[in-house]
Amino acid sequence: MTATDPAPTALAQGWCALSLLHGRIEAHIERALQAKHDLSVREHSLLDVLSRQHSGEGGHLQMKQVADAAVLSQSATTRLVTRLEDRGLLERYLCPTDRRGIYTNVTKAGLKLLEETRPTNDAALREALDEANERPELAPLVKVVESGTVPV
Repeated sequence: MTATDPAPTALAQGWCALSLLHGRIEAHIERALQAKHDLSVREHSLLDVLSRQHSGEGGHLQMKQVADAAVLSQSATTRLVTRLEDRGLLERYLCPTDRRGIYTNVTKAGLKLLEETRPTNDAALREALDEANERPELAPLVKVVESGTVPV
């Protein structure tokens, strides 16, 4: 692409707007969680994903599933799990039916912290969306997020 190329396509503009919105939201939530709870947005996301597991058939996630849900690589997920385990927020144990499998559960301390951080996360999300809604190029995307549905 050169300086003389035509303006970006609508598709490229849409992607740039979506990327900008995501970055703004994530940065806003990150600052709030770090300031109030010494927790990153990725750590919060991982605790949230793992807190939704349940016992029984299909109730626990494999590390690849956790990585996909947290939108991280498997190696980054493993490092993140280790950090949270070191803080006493997660625990790992072997799968009782497949000794190669490792499950990760949120501890009571992790659940307590997650409960404390949810209002901060929600308020920061609301603030970030309100700020983004003031920008004409982001307002349509904010409406989609607020609707809770993604058009297919």
